Amino acid sequence: MGDGTGLAIGVLGSYGGRNLGDEAILTGLLTDLREQEPDGRITVFSRNPEHTRRAHPDVRAVPWEGVSRVDSSVILDELDLLILGGGGILYDREARRYMRVVRAAQERGLPLLTYAVGAGPLTDGVDTEMVRDTLSRAIEVTVRDEESRVVLEETGLLNPITVTGDPAFLLQPEEFPTHLLREEGVPTGARLVGMSVREPGRAAERLDVDGYHRLLAQIGDFLVHRIDAYVLFVPMERDDIRHSHGVMSHMTAADRGRILHGDYSPGQVLGLMRHFDIAVGMRLHFLIFAAMSGTPFLPLPYAGKVFDLAVRLGVPALKGVAREVEGPLLAEVDRLWDEREARAEATARRVADVCEEARGTSQVTRAVLDSIRTRTLAGAQEPVTRP
Repeated sequence: MGDGTGLAIGVLGSYGGRNLGDEAILTGLLTDLREQEPDGRITVFSRNPEHTRRAHPDVRAVPWEGVSRVDSSVILDELDLLILGGGGILYDREARRYMRVVRAAQERGLPLLTYAVGAGPLTDGVDTEMVRDTLSRAIEVTVRDEESRVVLEETGLLNPITVTGDPAFLLQPEEFPTHLLREEGVPTGARLVGMSVREPGRAAERLDVDGYHRLLAQIGDFLVHRIDAYVLFVPMERDDIRHSHGVMSHMTAADRGRILHGDYSPGQVLGLMRHFDIAVGMRLHFLIFAAMSGTPFLPLPYAGKVFDLAVRLGVPALKGVAREVEGPLLAEVDRLWDEREARAEATARRVADVCEEARGTSQVTRAVLDSIRTRTLAGAQEPVTRP
């Protein structure tokens, strides 16, 4: 157990600078925890502790990958609560790695809360069993979307599952001044299209790389000529740079394409979004940032989590990126430009609702923290139960 006036809270997720979306989640989550437990001592289990320390100097960052159960137990013994998430971490061949740490925590009687976690695809027997058995002992289970709730229910998890919203919706924008765009090679005053490309990866294994590169290149060329724009590719993780170059290699108007090269924080990238006239993309958090900024956007769903976001925000989403059907996509892009003002207003109302749902995770967390705080002050030994 932690000592002192504030609780000792551990946060376990895919953190450490590999993905801007995950770092946005961590920033939103930490902001929430600081507001609720200002004297708390937060430990982040990170894939790159040095990166996490630089980004968040007021937290302790420790490694968890490749760390023995004995070594991790030393850290876990100091905590009052372990928070799992947020973000999409409960999927085949990856979930078991997180569950190994969570199981070690539960063996020591440490309460568990999932914080707007994402789940799926989850079909592997080992991962499914570990997730079901581990989360069945959680105090509260919150997920970021309806798809994740269905995935966890299909594992056989019987706990109540609360759908909230992605913690990135709690992020505050930072200034992204125009001179930074000039340094990125974007002329002042030019119309600007934001585009997000990703690698196929485990969430999009069926994508044909060359096929969707050519498809996105057609979208880029179309927008260059349709609205006399530049296209700025926004890598959300390092490998996106290579795929952005792959798309540009197929563009006839490649001289109008730029790739964001600077090292920016999630808040700065959120601030960048206000410079875009429209945005087209694959990465979930690129689209979340566009929505939060009021930038009209078109999702290119490669996975259920992106389609779920489109449904929640009432935004049209065609699955042509997986089928290489350019006609409907180009027509939808054209419609997006013509209807951009009306769509922005309608989407803003939905975004406000989703932001409120994201704050719902805070309400669940507050109840859990109050319960643990009361138990700690009373010196009780019985396990923490659901508030």
